[in-house]
Amino acid sequence: MKASATQWSALIVATLSSFLTPFMISATHIALPAIDREFDADAIALSWVATAYLLAAAVSLVPVGKLADIHGRKKMFLLGIIIFTAGSLLAALATSVQMLILFRILQGSGSAMIFTTGIAIITSVFPAGERGRALGITVAAVYIGLSCGPFFGGILTQHFGWRSIFVTILPLGLLIVYLTAAWLKGEWAEARGESFDWIGALIYGLSVVALMVGISLLPAGRSYWLITGGIAGLVGFVRWEMQMTHPVFEVSLFSANRVFGYSCLAALIHYSATFGVTFLLSLYLQYIKGLTPRQAGLLLVAQPLMMALFSPLAGKISDRIEPRRIASAGMALTATGLMLLTMLQGETPIAFIVGSLMLLGFGFAFFSSPNMNAIMSSVEKRFYGIASGSVGTMRLLGQMLSMGIATMTFALLIGRVPLTATSDADFLKAITIAFVIFTLLCTVGIYFSAARGRLHTHGGRQKA
Repeated sequence: MKASATQWSALIVATLSSFLTPFMISATHIALPAIDREFDADAIALSWVATAYLLAAAVSLVPVGKLADIHGRKKMFLLGIIIFTAGSLLAALATSVQMLILFRILQGSGSAMIFTTGIAIITSVFPAGERGRALGITVAAVYIGLSCGPFFGGILTQHFGWRSIFVTILPLGLLIVYLTAAWLKGEWAEARGESFDWIGALIYGLSVVALMVGISLLPAGRSYWLITGGIAGLVGFVRWEMQMTHPVFEVSLFSANRVFGYSCLAALIHYSATFGVTFLLSLYLQYIKGLTPRQAGLLLVAQPLMMALFSPLAGKISDRIEPRRIASAGMALTATGLMLLTMLQGETPIAFIVGSLMLLGFGFAFFSSPNMNAIMSSVEKRFYGIASGSVGTMRLLGQMLSMGIATMTFALLIGRVPLTATSDADFLKAITIAFVIFTLLCTVGIYFSAARGRLHTHGGRQKA
C-alpha cells in the first residue's frame, strides 16, 4: 500500500527527531572525560551529567503522553523540539558541572515530549499491517544516532572541545521545527476534553526523583530513606490512578492487557540491563586502554551500527510473526553479549570488546522493534499517547536504573574521588559487578518477553 503524504511527512519528522536525542546522549557519554578535566568533577557528578537528562525525561513522559492525547500530539512534539534545542544552546554555555546538569534537565524534558508524541503520531497514521515497518525505521534512526554519537562526538570533543557537541545539535533542531510546522499537517487528540490528573503527575514525579537520588547517594544512610520513600510513592501513585476517571497513566492497561503489560516490563528490564554499557565502556576504553575520545567513539559504534542495520528488518518481520518470539530471541542474544563483558580485564583484546558489542547490538535490534510494535498494536487509538508514553517511560526508567546501578558500583568501590591510575583496580571491579547485574537482569527478562501472549490472530493480522 502506497504511503500518503501525511504518512511520509510524519515518518520523516519522527525519524529525524528519533536520531536527534540518542545522538546527544551517546555523544555526551564520550565527552565525559573532557568535561571531567574542565570542571574537575568526581565520578558520581559525571554520572549525573548523564543521569539528570534521563531523570527529567522519565518524570516528564507520563504527564506529556496524557497532555498530548488531550491537547494534540503535534503541538506537544513541536514544543518538545523547541525546548530540547534551547537546552542544547544553554548547555554549550555552561560554566560549571552543576549548571551543565541543570541544562541537561531541560534537554531531558524536551526529549520526553519528542519521543512520546513522535511514536504516537506514527502509530496514529500507519495501519496495523504497516506499523511495524514504520516503527522499525524510527527505531533504526535511534540507533543511527547512537552510532554517530560516539564517533562524531569523539571527533568534536578531541578537536573542538565538548561544547561543540551541543552546538552541532542546533541546526538539526531548527530544521525539525521548520519541517514540523510546514510539512506535518493535521492533529491527533483522541482524548480531547478529558481532565488532566495533576495530583497523579506530581506524586509520580516526586517518587521517581526520590528513588533515583536515593540510588545515587548509596551507601549514605539517607539514601535508604529516599529509596523507600520513592517506592512507597510509586505504590501510592498506582492506587491513586486506579480510582481516577481520567488517570494521567492508564494503570489498568497493565492488569487487563497481558501483551501490553509484559511487553512494557520486558522493555524496562532490557534497558536496565543495557544502557549503562556505553557509559562504562567509554570510561574503560579511555581510562584503562588509554584511547583517545575519537578512537573510543569509533569502537563503540559497533553496537548501535548493528541495531540500525537490523531494526527495520526485525520490525517488518514482527508484522507477520509473533513479536514475542523475535523479541525473546533478541533478549537472549543480548544476555549473552553482556555475559561476555563480565570478563573484561586491563589486557582484554579490542577485538573481543568489538565482537561483544556487535552481538549486543544484534540482540537489541531483534528485541526493540518487535517489542515496540507489540506495545503500540495492543491498545486502542485513544490510548496511543499513553502507550507511547509507557514505552518511553519504561525505556527511560530502565536507562535511569542502569545508570543507577553503574553509579552505585562507583559509589561503593571508588567513592567521590576523580578517576586516576591508582583507582584502576577498583574501577575494573566496579564495572565487572555492574555487568554481572546487567546479565542477570536480562536473563530474567527473557521470561517476561516469552510469556507475554499472542498479538496476532490466526490469520496473521494484528488485533489492534
